[in-house]
Amino acid sequence: MNTSEWINKYSIDCRLKYPSKATQENYISSVTSFIFHFKDEKEPKCISTDKIKIWLLSCKNENTRNHKLCAIKSFYQITVRMPIKLDKIPFSKKAQSLPMPLRFEEVELLFNNCENKKHFAIIALLFNCGLRVGEVLNLKPKNIDSKGNVIHIVNGKGLKDRFVPMDEFTLNVLREYFKEYRPIKWMFNGQYSTIEKPTQYTDRSVNQFLKDIAKKSGITKRIYSHLGRHSYATQLVENGTDLGMIQNILGHKKQSTTLIYAKISSARVSKVQSPFSKIKL
Repeated sequence: MNTSEWINKYSIDCRLKYPSKATQENYISSVTSFIFHFKDEKEPKCISTDKIKIWLLSCKNENTRNHKLCAIKSFYQITVRMPIKLDKIPFSKKAQSLPMPLRFEEVELLFNNCENKKHFAIIALLFNCGLRVGEVLNLKPKNIDSKGNVIHIVNGKGLKDRFVPMDEFTLNVLREYFKEYRPIKWMFNGQYSTIEKPTQYTDRSVNQFLKDIAKKSGITKRIYSHLGRHSYATQLVENGTDLGMIQNILGHKKQSTTLIYAKISSARVSKVQSPFSKIKL
């Protein structure tokens, strides 16, 4: 098989079809490893589905397997032009684990134990506004409407724009941060960013300082940037915010995704009484 030819063909097709750079990089990487694995085959169409199944089973877990299957399906659909080639290969069923959002008091601890203004501002956007970490890192000063108290998310997940409400506390935090840091291009620049070569802060840095602050705060739950979004949405549910409104704020395509937060709201669950709770002994 001419591996370089097929990789180049798919790279072009992938970049034309998928606007997200992350999707492009991940899919191209998976397809490249697939093509090199089967480099001795004459053509991609000659690779049997049984061989592809065995290759997929070599993946460490279900999530990786499903991701690679998505990429290979894409390869056969848009480049090999065999859209039904992998129709009989099922996706692995994933465990339905639920996130453990932070309670109000735990989020308060994060703020109280954060001494860095940049970190403080990022925590506010993650936990007070429910932004994805990528949306925080791509945020620009012009996207913040201080008069309307909203944040304009440009090209969010699925390249969709949306408006997110911003409370007075977060607005003041961002103002204080801006006065001190005077960010270039993006709200949160990298450590060695300059006017000539501005760089973005990284999600790795965000997750690291969150873990450090959580440890300092005595929080034992697993801390990561997306937990801010989970915690924010759960608080909205517990405060009685309409699910349709929560869906719009979070930018969910399906309301079924938003409904997950009704499941993980411990406050709502704890209020449900057993029908036998009034039994007197």
